[in-house]
Amino acid sequence: MVHNFAIRSVPRRIVCLTEEPTEILYALGEEERIVGISAYTVRPARAAEEKPVVSAFIGGSVKKIAELEPDLIIGFSDIQAQLAHDLIKANLPVLIFNQRSIQEILDVIVTIGSIVGRRDDAEALVRGYVENLEAARARTEAQARKPRVYFEEWDDPRITAIQWVGELIEMAGGENIFAGASRGKLAKERFVDDEEIRRADPEAIVASWCGKEVDLDSIRSRPGYDAVTAVDNDELHELDPAIILQPGPACLTDGLAALEEIIRPLSNR
Repeated sequence: MVHNFAIRSVPRRIVCLTEEPTEILYALGEEERIVGISAYTVRPARAAEEKPVVSAFIGGSVKKIAELEPDLIIGFSDIQAQLAHDLIKANLPVLIFNQRSIQEILDVIVTIGSIVGRRDDAEALVRGYVENLEAARARTEAQARKPRVYFEEWDDPRITAIQWVGELIEMAGGENIFAGASRGKLAKERFVDDEEIRRADPEAIVASWCGKEVDLDSIRSRPGYDAVTAVDNDELHELDPAIILQPGPACLTDGLAALEEIIRPLSNR
């Protein structure tokens, strides 16, 4: 048997199990490589019209993914560990990132760019994001003070901001009241309770519940919350998970801007 080997531009058929690799590949002009996406993909908007949905977040159809004959499947976090296991067991090529910080998000963008032969373009994207972050930091340094902010990623149990969200709160001029917990890698390390929240007395409560609409009235009605400054001043806000809980370009741009819009007016009160 004669084998003809060559240097190929691979991967050519990529399945994205979360939104951020899809958004990155579109930003790099490499969307033609994408053959499957997550049901939670909303950025860019046209991706949902152009690409077949093959997964949710925790689960996905191994059969449907395999039928697409991917030469790379990109996922995110320990939460997708079982899905990754099932895909690997089906002899499929899987790459799982576990970015938690802003720096790690930037690193992943460069890594994905490198994988598809667009490292220079990925680095250019990252330089733009860094400039945006540094501009926000400069605005923060000019503030009179940092308002106390509680970010809620889930309501039952209460889960506070993951690391990159906590860092973005600081970039936007706020004080993440649970900065220590935000460094926890696992969701259970970021559990908080109402007593801790009341004691910290946030001036703004920002909620983004991944997979369901935030019920601001239910937050207001929690026992003892009527004495919390954020509730008393009606500073309860909902953010779209697509712009803050996806560890990719969205949170570095629209997510940061949304946080600034909430936090900066409070800094002069």
